[in-house]
Amino acid sequence: MATGGYNASFDEALTGFGSDNTENGQQHVDRSGSGGGVSSAPLMGIDYKRNEELKNMLDSNKDGMKLDAMKLIIGMIAKGRDCTNLFPAVVKNVVSKNPEIKKLVFVYLVRYAEEQQDLALLSISTFQKALKDPNQLIRASALRVLSSIRVSIIAPIMMLAIKDCVMDMSPYVRKTAANAIPKLYNLDSEQKEPLVEIIEKLLKDQTTLVAGSVVMAFEIVCPERIDLIHKNFRKLCNLLVDVDEWGQVTILNMLTRYARTQFIDPNKTDIIDEKFYDSEDDSEEEEEDEEDEDEDKKKKSKKPKKKPYVMDQDHRLLLRVTKPLLQSRNAAVVMGVAQLYHHIAPRNEISVIARPLIRLLKGHYEVQSIVLSNLATLSAERPNMFEPYLKSFFVRSSDPTHIRLLKLDIMANIAGETSIHNILREFRAYIASSDKQFAAATIQAIGRVACNISEVTETCLHGLMNLLSHKNEAVVAESVVVIKKLLQLQPKENKELIQQVAKMTDKVEIPSAKASILWLVGEYCNLVPKIAPDVLRKAAKNFINEDESVKLQIINLSSKLVVTNPKQTQLLCLYVLNLAKYDQSYDIRDRARFLRKLVLPDEEEESALAKYAKKILMASKPMPVLESNFKSRARWQLGSLSHCINAEANGYIAIPDFPDEPPDPTVRNVKDDSFFGRPKSADKKKKSFFDSSNESESDEFYSSISGSEESGTETESETEDGSEDDSEEEEDSEEETEEEDTSSEEDALENLRKRYLKNKIEDEESEEDSEEDSEEDSEEDSEEDSDEESEEEVKPKITAKPKTTTKITTTKSKTSDDPVSLLDLEDWNSTSTVPTVMSPGTDLLQPLTAGANALSLGETSDTIIPSLPVCVPDETKELLNRMTSQGLAVKYKFLRKPYIGSNKMVAVELIFENTSSSIMNGISVGSAQLQSGMKMNASVSISQLAAGGSISSTVGIDFNDTLQPAKFSICIDTGRQYPVKIAPVVGELIEAGRISESGFLALQKKLTGMHENASKTTTSASLNAIKTAILQAVNVRPIDSSDSSYLRFAALTFSGKLPILLTLKVTDEGTVQITVNCEKIVIGSMIMKVARETIDSL
Repeated sequence: MATGGYNASFDEALTGFGSDNTENGQQHVDRSGSGGGVSSAPLMGIDYKRNEELKNMLDSNKDGMKLDAMKLIIGMIAKGRDCTNLFPAVVKNVVSKNPEIKKLVFVYLVRYAEEQQDLALLSISTFQKALKDPNQLIRASALRVLSSIRVSIIAPIMMLAIKDCVMDMSPYVRKTAANAIPKLYNLDSEQKEPLVEIIEKLLKDQTTLVAGSVVMAFEIVCPERIDLIHKNFRKLCNLLVDVDEWGQVTILNMLTRYARTQFIDPNKTDIIDEKFYDSEDDSEEEEEDEEDEDEDKKKKSKKPKKKPYVMDQDHRLLLRVTKPLLQSRNAAVVMGVAQLYHHIAPRNEISVIARPLIRLLKGHYEVQSIVLSNLATLSAERPNMFEPYLKSFFVRSSDPTHIRLLKLDIMANIAGETSIHNILREFRAYIASSDKQFAAATIQAIGRVACNISEVTETCLHGLMNLLSHKNEAVVAESVVVIKKLLQLQPKENKELIQQVAKMTDKVEIPSAKASILWLVGEYCNLVPKIAPDVLRKAAKNFINEDESVKLQIINLSSKLVVTNPKQTQLLCLYVLNLAKYDQSYDIRDRARFLRKLVLPDEEEESALAKYAKKILMASKPMPVLESNFKSRARWQLGSLSHCINAEANGYIAIPDFPDEPPDPTVRNVKDDSFFGRPKSADKKKKSFFDSSNESESDEFYSSISGSEESGTETESETEDGSEDDSEEEEDSEEETEEEDTSSEEDALENLRKRYLKNKIEDEESEEDSEEDSEEDSEEDSEEDSDEESEEEVKPKITAKPKTTTKITTTKSKTSDDPVSLLDLEDWNSTSTVPTVMSPGTDLLQPLTAGANALSLGETSDTIIPSLPVCVPDETKELLNRMTSQGLAVKYKFLRKPYIGSNKMVAVELIFENTSSSIMNGISVGSAQLQSGMKMNASVSISQLAAGGSISSTVGIDFNDTLQPAKFSICIDTGRQYPVKIAPVVGELIEAGRISESGFLALQKKLTGMHENASKTTTSASLNAIKTAILQAVNVRPIDSSDSSYLRFAALTFSGKLPILLTLKVTDEGTVQITVNCEKIVIGSMIMKVARETIDSL
């Protein structure tokens, strides 16, 4: 891969570029300075000489010297040297055939693209050429570099490159195109709409290599477009197991959000609608058995019945296909499945994620940290799920502190009546740890366990009291804080413990512990009436030296003692309040001022509030809630960055709530769910790379089969099963190989038929007889194609074809003299469906060679000859509104023929109509504003147009085979100018052409790979209806086909005269396979889209 090659080259650049012992290699190493590395000499002269030498090396004809030069340059860049002046010499080597050189050149260009935008733009054309390289790695690298150039001016070029690569036959290139979509979106967010269309196409790609990248692009560009996932949901589920690991993570996150919006909560059952009246049978029984009961008792409502939850099939499919991923070697994939089950799975099925998550704890500390943080959230909500794996959370001596804290939190969460004794035994050992933070956290965990499990509350409380004599001050302080919280649960039963804690006021120095003791004494001062005043006295002595939190609790304690024991504590309280009055902290001053007015008001200022001071200060406090800190993280998506940091990260998408009512499940239905199982081999036969048989929808983009070689190997592997389908497939494959072997025979027969036509052209039969013969022959051909025969039976039919084909070509030769009859179709109804059939005399560009010779020339080559349009629709489009131009209305329509002045221009008829009541003078077409490569010939000059009159004129426009509009202005003699534009339609940018069937097939074989677009749809319309609709939508010419199941059309682009081949294969089941072959990839894809939409509309 390109990345691996670059890393190897880069490492060599930093270490002397390997151990090359050749003369040239040694010379380069010596030139770079001592040690084999890049010289760090600061002299400008040395740098200049080195740059000159590097330029000479890059201009060399030897790839070895060029590669060494590029390694030196990359090494200089790594050391911070400026290599901008080497840009022209480096860019020239982008055309090198050596992939290693190309990769290093691409690295160089990415480095200087943003700094040297003008220079980077010089290489754009080179990258565009590289996009056509036959090597898929080069095409992908070119697109990767092009998308890495952060220059907004090339956004349209990047868009075209992405569109081209999306149609590439290599999955790797399409994957690179999907990766380039977010880069283009970040560069130019206005390109969102076309990018969404590309994403919609790529989502239909059935290649596992592309799935992960396109879902990532979907998540960045348009995560709100859930509708794009509906038709691809089941396909993504079935491809998930084979997608690369990081693609699996992206798809899992996306499917989690999708499931939360499309399925109802599996842990919530619905209530059946209650019947307002009882049934007739029930009411009759009640009347018979309980005639004496009151009517009110009969009408009592029954308890609502709950119906069992029935899971949606797609919901079950998602859970089923993701379960095997729990065995993945990638921790992120396992974590992705775990979060999916956590958010959307039924409660009784979530336990399957426990063992895989525990397995991840054997990984690196970085992995352990993320997994444990998610396990802490899971264990807080579902403690029973991880209780069997308690020993996996025991702390090891080698664990870092943050891992220890997470394990402590999880053990406190999963502690139960059966495991509490083992957990407390572990906690007792952890308290002796030299890590103070870990020991303090252990005491907090003991407090949580004691609060949650009432059976061990007393044991934990006495154990914490024993810790008050611990030599570690941090342990003592944390024990006091936890004891204070536990004593709030049962204060009256623990009066002695409160006294014991109160006596430790002088020994504790840590502010949080001392503040807890003071709060405990003040809150339960009525339980220790003798000790509380003495505690206040000792605290008041050292008031000015205490921490702010301790000062606040001293003020609170004095206020509470004043209202409960004013005789002993009033003077102490006044002393404390006076000290607090002049404290530096405004919080303490405010608290003292407020409490003075509340507990010690002046006699004159005594307020009604002071009467309720005791009730206010001694009001009962809520019980403390000791819970895990990770419980508050349940609002974030499990496994996300926001969950890890407990804050909303940039780009975080919240998990939506389940809908109350289930959305319509039919939006995910497709007519053919063949992707639920592997397609049969018979279905894979004769499929092109872009086939879409695995999807039922007509707009399916790619097939899961890439290339004939893969399909061939699959066919061979499945023939070993010995099934009937496999034997039929084997016969079909033999027929295909036999056709290839007899291609030379058919060419010889084709030449014989041509000679026979020249001699018999004067003795042709009537048109009706020839048509009947051709119909009979087409029926015979279809019968021959439908029968699956052995190799021996095929050969007689091939030898019998000359006579049959002679009759068909006789019809064709007759149509050469009469072009109108060439356009005759089966059951052609020209009066009802076809607007216009052109006469041969009206075409000024008719070829000079006519008759049999011209036809023979067309049939013996694969060249498409321009011909008359089959039909010209009468539909016109508005160019200028009469309200805008004060009465002048202008419409236009495409005439589907070349302009008389140039065969590269399409003729467009402009219809001018004066809807006003006055005469208009001097109507003309002004200057045109055209894109590069476009031309326009508009010599329109209308001297006078009467009121209510209309006149038409023809202009020629060369759209340069693009879809860019032609902008110009319409001028009136009064000085008014009205800007207008003609937007081309892809069906009007092409010119109908004539070619024989053999030439058509030969040309089609040349235009394969990335020049071929394929799609599939279904219809119930007849062949004639399909043919008529296609001819109206696209300016093509039908080609006579020997197979009645095929419809073939040929055309040329107006400007470049590039061939366009359109093939429709219609099966008996109504399936239409659409194939478009064209060198212009954009035009080919657009024609395929128009053909598909046309067939779908029938």
